[in-house]
Amino acid sequence: MKLFSRLAGLCVAMMAVSAAPASAQSSITGNWLTEDNRAIIAIGPCGSDICGRIARILVDVEEGQRDVNNPDPNLRDRPIEGVRVLTGFSRDGGQYRHGQIYDPENGRSYNARLRLNRNGTLRVTGCVLGGIICQSQTWTRR
Repeated sequence: MKLFSRLAGLCVAMMAVSAAPASAQSSITGNWLTEDNRAIIAIGPCGSDICGRIARILVDVEEGQRDVNNPDPNLRDRPIEGVRVLTGFSRDGGQYRHGQIYDPENGRSYNARLRLNRNGTLRVTGCVLGGIICQSQTWTRR
């Protein structure tokens, strides 16, 4: 009986240790390289939601580039680095839903969802017209 108890305890301990890396990799928090290799987006918690901001622009742009296409005239003078581009996401099973993605290139926001793929990449999908028309990108972890 003692042998069975020790084996059972060892199995439970091994399962706990092997589950830890999987759960760490199932998080979308961290830095992500956009599909076009133009920016790094830092994703993390914002209160009870998940959000993301432009942590770094990787292409040559005008120094001090501003958010000139923002629909709010009061925000058009803010630097593009640091702009929050993902807002309001909450986990829903294997995806993050109910959020918005902001595109500073055209100043528009779209309903969006995020999903961590099995290979560790992040699928970012933005939609219009209630989800009838959607476009996805695949971001890679940095």
